Amino acid sequence: MENKTVLITGGASGIGLAMVQLFAAKKTKVYFIDINPEIGETVAQTEREKGFDVTFLCGSVADPAETENLIQSIPGKIDTLINNAGVSHIGKVETTSPEDFDRVFQVNVKGMFNCIKAALPKLKENGGGSILNMASVAATIGIPDRFAYSMTKGAALSMTLSVARDYVADGIRCNCLSPGRVHTPFVDGFLAKNYPGQEKEMFEKLAATQPIGRMATPSEIAELAYFVSSETGSFITGTNIPIDGGFLGLKM
Repeated sequence: MENKTVLITGGASGIGLAMVQLFAAKKTKVYFIDINPEIGETVAQTEREKGFDVTFLCGSVADPAETENLIQSIPGKIDTLINNAGVSHIGKVETTSPEDFDRVFQVNVKGMFNCIKAALPKLKENGGGSILNMASVAATIGIPDRFAYSMTKGAALSMTLSVARDYVADGIRCNCLSPGRVHTPFVDGFLAKNYPGQEKEMFEKLAATQPIGRMATPSEIAELAYFVSSETGSFITGTNIPIDGGFLGLKM
């Protein structure tokens, strides 16, 4: 990926931040979209101070016009698009309001659609490239109290297969990653909000749901994203790749 261009959504924190840092360190030209202007600019400035080529684009992937404008502002071609931006929701059908459903859908599904649609001309101009979508183990297995979130990740998987089929002749690969639990700031915030004073105990409980006995780190997800996006992964398309500590394959 040296001297190539990658666009990463949701790049200011968690898995997205780990991707920005890894691709930048590998001498890739990095553009990343995020809705948080202060954190986004700080991330970009920190990476530029290391001598890396990183540009922050502030906006929401849920807004089609804004997404189109941001992606068109990138000069020249794009080699890789990574659809990482996403939000979560905890609840069953009965505890999911229409507003909850729409909020998660607009970012996780419509946002992914907006980015793919806007980036395709630049990928075609490049003569091909890679699209990588962030799905989840929730796309293929039932997880309690994750109705709306699971719905969006199922859609991410289906979009991946459809785009891979439709654009293989254009030299565009499309894959998705399905992580299990990953230790991100979202996890820490969730525990602090819902289990004050019991954070350590509940963290260990959540980590133990992975047969391997721990959560993934954001950098582990980023390493796989880099491999799939690079020339080394050029024979991979139309594939959902679990990275879940055995969650799907070893659960009893």
